[in-house]
Parts: sequence; C-alpha cells; structure tokens
Amino acid sequence: MSLNETDKQPMVQFGRAIFWVAVLFSSFQIYTAAFSPISSQVTRAIHVGFVILMVYTIAPRFFGQRVPVLGWVLGLLGFVLSLYHWVFEADLTARAGEMTQADMVVGILTIILVFDVTRRMMGWALPIVCAVFLAYGLFGEYLPGALMHRGYGFDQIVGTLAFGTEGIYGTPTYVSSSYIFLFILFGAFLERAGMIDLFSDFAMGTVGHHRGGPAKVSVVSSGLMGTINGSGVANVVTTGQFTIPLMKRFGYSAPFAGGVEATSSMGGQIMPPVMGAVAFIMAETINVPYVEIVKAAIIPAILYFFTVFMSVHFEAGRKGLHGLPKEECPNPWTALAKKWYLLIPLIGLVYLLFSGYTPLFSGTVGLGLTTILIFGAAAIQGVSNTALRYIFWILLGIACLGFREFGVSAFFAIIAFLVVVLKLKRDGSGSAVSEALQSMAEGARHALPVAVACALVGVIIGIINLTGVAAEFGGQVIAVGRDNLFVALFLTMITCLVLGMGIPTIPNYIITSSLAAPILLELGVPLIVSHMFVFYFGIMADLTPPVALACFAAAPIARASGFTISLQAVRVAIAGFVVPYMAVYTPALMLQEYSHFYEVVIVVLKAAIAIVCWAGGATGFIFTRLNPFERVYVIFTAALLVWANPYSDIAGFGLVAVFVVWHLLKYRRDKAAGLLTVKGSSSSAAVLATELGASPNQNQG
Repeated sequence: MSLNETDKQPMVQFGRAIFWVAVLFSSFQIYTAAFSPISSQVTRAIHVGFVILMVYTIAPRFFGQRVPVLGWVLGLLGFVLSLYHWVFEADLTARAGEMTQADMVVGILTIILVFDVTRRMMGWALPIVCAVFLAYGLFGEYLPGALMHRGYGFDQIVGTLAFGTEGIYGTPTYVSSSYIFLFILFGAFLERAGMIDLFSDFAMGTVGHHRGGPAKVSVVSSGLMGTINGSGVANVVTTGQFTIPLMKRFGYSAPFAGGVEATSSMGGQIMPPVMGAVAFIMAETINVPYVEIVKAAIIPAILYFFTVFMSVHFEAGRKGLHGLPKEECPNPWTALAKKWYLLIPLIGLVYLLFSGYTPLFSGTVGLGLTTILIFGAAAIQGVSNTALRYIFWILLGIACLGFREFGVSAFFAIIAFLVVVLKLKRDGSGSAVSEALQSMAEGARHALPVAVACALVGVIIGIINLTGVAAEFGGQVIAVGRDNLFVALFLTMITCLVLGMGIPTIPNYIITSSLAAPILLELGVPLIVSHMFVFYFGIMADLTPPVALACFAAAPIARASGFTISLQAVRVAIAGFVVPYMAVYTPALMLQEYSHFYEVVIVVLKAAIAIVCWAGGATGFIFTRLNPFERVYVIFTAALLVWANPYSDIAGFGLVAVFVVWHLLKYRRDKAAGLLTVKGSSSSAAVLATELGASPNQNQG
C-alpha cells in the first residue's frame, strides 16, 4: 500500500491497535518536546523506531499480499532495536567508534529496515539514490580518478550510519523528531478545529467575485493553509478537493485548474510562519535562528504567490472568465467573526518565534493553545448566557498565562481539567476528546513520509562526511563556474530539478545543499541566500515534468494526467523561476546585505514589475491580448529588470513605460471594438454554487 492510498483512509480503519500506536507515538513526541526527559540521541532513535513500527503495520504488503502478522513482527523488531540506544546509552557513549557484535547486528538490521520502510512510503527512487551513496562508501576505493577514496571498513560504515549523529540519527532526524512532528500535529489540530473552512470562506469572500475568482480562491486559500501546514502535497489533497472542481465548472481547463492548485499549494513550503520541514532543517544545518529563515523567506514567498495570482488573473482575462457574483460568496468578515479564535494559536506562534523563542517551544505552546481552544469551545457549548461565556473565556485566558510562571505544565493542567469537564457533560461534547485523539493519530500518520525521508537521507550525509566527496564535487563545479556565477547557479538549479524528479523536497535539499551550497558560498553568495536558492528550486522540482509529485496528487481530483498538469503548473509559475536568481544578485530581496531599506523597496518593485511582464508574456494577456512580438517584448523587458545592473534597470524601466502607454491605447481600442468579452453570469454562478452544495452567504469551504 502506497502513501497516497493510506492517506485516503482514516486511521481508525487500520485497526484499533495501529490507531493507539499512532496516538502513543504523538504522545511520546509531545512529552519529549515539552519536558526533554531523555537525551536527544535516544529521542531520535525511538522516533525512528515508532516510524518503522507504524509503516510496517499500516502497509504490511509482502510479495503482493497483505501479511499483517509479518508487518507487526518487523515493526516491533524495528521498535525494539531503537530501545537498544536507550538501554545501552552509557556503553555506546563510552566506546564510541568501537563496534561490538551486538552493535553490528543492531546497526545492519536498522539500516535494512529504514531502507525498506522508505521504499514502502515513497517508492524506489530515494532508496536507490541512497543505495548508490552507500555503495560508494563501501567500494569507492576501487573507483578510478578523483572519485576514489581511501577505503573504509564495513564496521566503520555501519557505525557511522546506525550510531552517533552523522547517519540515520543525524540532523534531519533530529529536526523530524522535534520541530517537524510538532508542527504537523499543530496543523492537524487546527484543521480538525475548522481552519480549512475558515480559510476557504475567507478566500471565497475576498477574491471569489473578482475576475478569475475561483482560481484566485485556490491561490489565497492555499497560501493561508501554507501558514499552518508546510506540506505542499497535503495542501493539494485538502484545499484541492474544493478549489479544483470550482475552477473546472467555471470555465478553466482541468490541467490548468490542477496546475494552479499544485503551484499554489507548493508555495506553502516557503510561506511563514510554519514553513516546510526543510526550513527547520536549514536552520539547524547553517546554525541560525529559525526567525532568520522566516525573514529571508517572507518577500520571496509573497512574490511567489503574486506570480501565481497574476498568472491566473491574466489567464482569466484571456479566456474572458469572470468571478462569482458577490451575493453568491460568503461574507469573509462574518466567517472571521465566527471562528476568529482559531487565529489565536497562529498569532501566538508568530509572536513567540519573532520574540526569539525556539521553534520547539513555540510549537509546543501553539499546540497547547489549539487543544485548549478546541476543548474550551466544546465545554462551553450549549451555554446561552453571553455573560457566562465571556467569563469562561476570560478565566481560561488568565489560566493560560500561567505558562509564563509554570511553563507548558500549565497547559497540561488546563487540558486535563477540560477533559474532566467534557467527560462529566452528558450532551455529546465529550466527542471533542475523541476528535483530539483522531488528530493525534492522523498527525502521526502524516509525519511518516517526512520522517522516513529524514532518516534515510542520513545515509547520504554520513557517506558525504566520511568520504569528503562533496569537496571533490564542489571543486569541479567551482572550476566550471569560477568566472561565471550564473553558470554555477544554473548547474545548481538543474541538479535540484533533476533530483526532484525522483525524491521529495527534503532529501533534495539535503543532498543539493551538501554538494552545491558550499560552492555558492565560496563564489560570494550569502549563506542563507545560497541555501534558500537550493530550497526554492527543490520546491519547483515538484512542479516540473516529467515527475511532479504535487501535480500527480492533483491529477485524480482534476481528472487529468499529471504530466499535462505539470506543464500548466510550470506555465503558471514561470515567473517564479527568476526570483531566486534575483535574490542571489540582489540579496536585499531576502533582507540580506542591504544598507538602507529603500534598497529592499527598489528590488521588490523591480521584481513585481518583472513578474507582471513575465506572467503577461507567458499567458499572452495583460489588459488585452498580446501578439507574439509583444510577448517577446515584455519577456525581454522582464529579463532586463532581473539582471542586477544599473544600465539594465534604466533600460528595463524605459521599455516598461513605452509598453504601458502602447498597451493602454490598444486596450481602449479593443474595448471600444467590443473585443473584451466576459463569460459568466449570476444564474450560472448560482447553478455552480448549488452544485458545490452551498447557498448564498453560506460557507462554501
């Protein structure tokens, strides 16, 4: 059973034993995040043990047949092997590097099991790439030329990969076992509380009635979801269930609808405050506070969604598609007024992150607040007296302030009290506890693909650190790009896109940043910018054909092929490909290396104008249709603005001014001639709303 297949089923359908294993996994992660009762090394090992246990019990297929008993045996074996690091922690520390026979058995079995669970979750691509690196570590001494290394013993390879902090239990697994898991749980609880409905209603109410409204709803709702959920594919399969059919029924082609949703959803990985898992790994890798990553990402993230927004706006103009009548859309402020409290954990999370608290602490507080809100809303349900409701929430808020004195223990005490209240009530509100357990189980299941990828790419990191192959690779690329930074950037981009054909963003970033980011740093690119460049194109790899994970996730919803969707996704996001290059040549775009804030304003203005030109050239429409010459003209103008040179900037702005005058004259002429028609009417919108199961001024999420 693949990951996509398991994602379609609630956790309870896998059996109560598996459900409670998932709940126990989440409970372990919450407890260790809140109190750190055991060492980081042991936490990482047990984290991987739980992952092995869950994967084998959820996907127990062997030779084409489901064999649950064998799945439980192998899963429990993997979990017991993880406890070896806890039981013999002192011995392993005392004789670090000296492998006993028991160590070898545990290490070999762990490596094999991690390879197999990754194959079950993510297919063959990543295990094959990691196996190539493992083979290089074992047999690289026999290779000719510069790739040959001095040779390492089998016990040394096993010790590096299965013990210590450079292999399977390296930095990616540390981040997975702390920040990532916690934020996935945070997103799962917010989704369970109704955040998707809030975001969908708000997006529909704010942009649904504008030109191309359905596609803009996809962009806005996916961007909002990205603030709490750093998984692009997860965004596709949640918001896409609503937005893709909406776009199709209103006149967009199925491939374009799928492409817009995939492109918008992948932007969630670079949208603060809760960015993708890679952002946390990056912060640990380059040893900078997470808030610095957020600051570097905020402007490129806004520009990314601006790119998609303008592309769908121009496509709607080209096709003459209007939005829903305003009366058919929900009132965004009414939706916000009804569920405003769901924003409290998100606001608290942002405040703590920007106040200098660690992501681990901030995520724990955010999760605690979300749980208290869910249980509090259930506890006060049925109380009609407004004064009592206000008093209840005020007292609950005062109680939450106790975390400043007693830490997260205050949250656990409040949650325990609310659980008792819910259990004593007889009106059915106790179901909130069951829903919380469901969220814990779903969160654990959604963390599996990230966790297995983080564990297995430790093989690559371990071999790279052991053999020093990154330095050799870097020397070759530097030799090519020493005199031309653009060539080095282009080679790095191609590496990211090619690797992204078979592996997800996390291992793509880890592999490419290990090889290419030091090269860019040596060529004068700032540290954060070099890593963000790799990160950005790792995300774009999920949109580029022939293998585009986000697009294939959208395919069954759009009922179109993943390949055709990916072609449309690249067309929609084409202007976004230039943003990382602009950041390298003008680091002020990522709030790096600038003297005055006006430098940031200027580069953002240049980027915005370039994006409009590029998107217009790609779609063939701005205010009116563009002929082939005009499309080439605006793309050339955009290229001049991207090129970080004072003369190219002057030329670019001059060409923009000429084009604006010409295009406005053409627009007035076409409008007078009646060439600008608009499709869509109130009646068709009403039919659409009915088909979507919504009525005027009601939630349509």
